[in-house]
Amino acid sequence: MTGLGYTLPAAIAVLAVCLAETVVLRTGLFRRPAYWLSMTIVLGFQIPVDGWLTKLHAPIVIYNDRHISGVRFPLDIPIEDFLFGFALVTAVLLAWEQRRQRRADRKRTPESR
Repeated sequence: MTGLGYTLPAAIAVLAVCLAETVVLRTGLFRRPAYWLSMTIVLGFQIPVDGWLTKLHAPIVIYNDRHISGVRFPLDIPIEDFLFGFALVTAVLLAWEQRRQRRADRKRTPESR
């Protein structure tokens, strides 16, 4: 089946981090303009670099077409790269935010001293 090798894990990764935030962690990350600004900055760097690496006329990174959806946009970038990028950056920011919130909670709780 086409796309399962890379597409399915990429989609699952996005779903997992979205569920982690909305159901388990509830940090409020998705409601913050700073988060979306950071994702815009990530895309600003990801598009030219990934586009250069995956350009079809002279690729440096070659994907097996049987393992991706075939959707490439922009600059010949497989859409799965954006899914994994979103999941990776979001997971790191969620972990960072959760740690920050735990530290703040410990400082407010007298029994933690």
